[in-house]
Amino acid sequence: MGSDAQVSLVPILLWAAAILSWGVAVLRGPRPFLSTFVIDRLLRYLFIFPLGLLGLWAFIGHVFFPDQAAEAIGWDPSPFQFEVGYANLGLGLASLYAAYTGFYARVAVAIAASCFLVGAGIGHVHDIVNYGNLTQGNAGPILVTDFLTPMAVLALLLVAARRPRPKSPDTLALEAELDVARRAMRSYRSALDKFVKE
Repeated sequence: MGSDAQVSLVPILLWAAAILSWGVAVLRGPRPFLSTFVIDRLLRYLFIFPLGLLGLWAFIGHVFFPDQAAEAIGWDPSPFQFEVGYANLGLGLASLYAAYTGFYARVAVAIAASCFLVGAGIGHVHDIVNYGNLTQGNAGPILVTDFLTPMAVLALLLVAARRPRPKSPDTLALEAELDVARRAMRSYRSALDKFVKE
């Protein structure tokens, strides 16, 4: 498969894999459908495929095949590709980690991914407008996913933030201790009031 075909197909295939995996997970998941489960699984597969695996794919391309990657984007090879490749490695690995962790890890990775991807997307648009660069690696599906992926992930995280999350065991223990303290204070106040009245 040539670099133009890869640059066109890989982002589309990874988004398709995320949607397909999400559909299978939801169909095999608990009944009745819980919105929290549906959102969590969609986020998980977006972190695995369009963020995690796409980041690793971009790392391999920029670091190990820099000439082909630059040609697919319509650029000359540059030493900066090495840095971009390692940024993609970090993004990919952090995304794979976030896929299986809690809400706040996902938020942190989503913020970093959004900054990187939207910045890359703006760079691609700049190349289109100013230089007419319509190569597949600049104006193809990767341009769409540079904006679509962060928007989808951030929107889902906003929806998830509005859903109540189960309390941690530490939070439950603290609330129990506070309840005991409140009852003790009420009892103390009642005894003090009774003592003062006598």
